[in-house]
Amino acid sequence: DDDFAVLVERIGETEADALSHAEYVARKLQRTLQQPYVLGGTEGDRHFATLSFGISLFHDGVSSLESLLKQAEVALYRAKQDGRDIVRFFNPEMQAVVDAHARLEARMHEALEANAFRLFFQPQVNRRGVVIGAEALLRWPLDGGAMVSPAEFIPLAEDTGHIVRLGLWVLRSACAQLARWQMNETTRHLKIAVNVSARQFHQPDFVGKVAAAIERHRIRPGGLEIELTESVVIGDIETTVLRMRQIKALGVRFALDDFGTGYSSLSYLKRLPFDQLKIDQMFVRDMEKDTSSEAIVRAILALSRSLDLKVVAEGVETAAQHELLLTRGCELFQGYLFGRPVPIEDWKAG
Repeated sequence: DDDFAVLVERIGETEADALSHAEYVARKLQRTLQQPYVLGGTEGDRHFATLSFGISLFHDGVSSLESLLKQAEVALYRAKQDGRDIVRFFNPEMQAVVDAHARLEARMHEALEANAFRLFFQPQVNRRGVVIGAEALLRWPLDGGAMVSPAEFIPLAEDTGHIVRLGLWVLRSACAQLARWQMNETTRHLKIAVNVSARQFHQPDFVGKVAAAIERHRIRPGGLEIELTESVVIGDIETTVLRMRQIKALGVRFALDDFGTGYSSLSYLKRLPFDQLKIDQMFVRDMEKDTSSEAIVRAILALSRSLDLKVVAEGVETAAQHELLLTRGCELFQGYLFGRPVPIEDWKAG
């Protein structure tokens, strides 16, 4: 895990003194831990960490330990929202966030028990507009047709550990759908991409779970693609490389999601056995009016060609974006221009 708690006692007789001292401690830790790291490589192979701090003050008899930790977590979340690498103190106005978090966590537990989550599928197309597969996206429908936003429930699932159970359900459900497609001559070529969180990927039995899902549904594994973000490989890259190779030996393919938004893409790409990159939709959205975004897209496409990697442009919403990507040599596309995520009963492509 990359979250740590630090307990500091006797930091001031007054609240003002405590606030000042707590911030001093946080800044000192920040400066110390922001020094470059050398992780198992040469002296020139240096890595840097960003650190965000959430701080909650307490004195005897005021709050339970659980309450204090929740307050610190909320302050930490606010620090990350505000740009990372900064310090935020918990304040009473944040209590509404704590309460909402608790309510949503209880509802998530109920939804898991009731098997209320659903998979939606968003088509991916080639440069001729032919559907070549889909990304499987987790959705949480409510009574009445409303949806809980993934931006709201996915971070909660990761924080609570529910993401492992949800991720396994997504993997198995995607394999079941892939099996149905592979039994039909008109859809047997389609692939399905599934997102796997860092927490799920680093479970000791993850390789076995993937192998079991493939065997249970008797799918051709080349139709399954696992999408990872850079957060998966931060830390123990040796274990990550080994695990990816074990899964690739099963016949499964890998894609690096949100490419261009992280810190170490280029250094990791040399070692990690990816088959495909996904250009983050932020760059696709801005490339028409922002020359920097357009230059980044061109650089990603050039890099992918030199590394023999396929590229999918995410978030393509307009014909102008599509045309610009085509002229830059992009081959695969995903976005509202080609289709929104839909439940399988509404899937039209095949």
